Amino acid sequence: MSGAKLLLVEDDPALSELLEFRFRKEGYSVRCTPDGDEALILAHEDLPDLIILDWMIEGTSGIEVCRQLRRSKQCAHVPIIMLTAREAEDDRVRGLDTGADDYLTKPFSPRELLARVAAVMRRIRPALAGESIKVGDIQLDPIAFKVVRNNQQLQLGPTEYRLLKFFMESPGRVFSRGQLLDGVWGTDSDIELRTVDVHIRRLRKAIMIDGLSDPIRTVRAAGYSFEAT
Repeated sequence: MSGAKLLLVEDDPALSELLEFRFRKEGYSVRCTPDGDEALILAHEDLPDLIILDWMIEGTSGIEVCRQLRRSKQCAHVPIIMLTAREAEDDRVRGLDTGADDYLTKPFSPRELLARVAAVMRRIRPALAGESIKVGDIQLDPIAFKVVRNNQQLQLGPTEYRLLKFFMESPGRVFSRGQLLDGVWGTDSDIELRTVDVHIRRLRKAIMIDGLSDPIRTVRAAGYSFEAT
């Protein structure tokens, strides 16, 4: 994955050195810090493609760093893989609810972490490169601003287009209304949460074709996700 930028936030010097070596060997560009406060600064100074974030670090905790990144308009879409020695199910759920995309419990195999990072990068690279994104039978061209489903071009308004693109960059992930609001409209937006539901209905109407299933899944008490059909 040559050229992909990783931010590694880990306060165990030996583990940090090992992971930096392994990722650089695979062609990644890696910046490291043991400190949560510095991690927030580094993430905003030079936006990484992915963040590997330990829970127990110096300064601001990993869970709080994750929370602040998800609230940041600039960093909200950056995938985060959390590392932690906390094995309790409640802790894993808390990490994912805070916005982590994946969760790896220590001790872990560096090879497994490499595989998980590679899987995330395969998913997001088309969007980063401005290439077409394809999920199921829907293809989105971010250069031509064109969406095609089952060889039929769809007509979307600008907000519905941004919403669809946001979904397609993270297929299968459940987003709360607040996360969708921050990701599509921005953290400074004064739009109400219920407005998200209105645009979800419009998006559903725009992408539905007779005989094909609805790729947008409503998750009770949680939000929405976009599934391959």
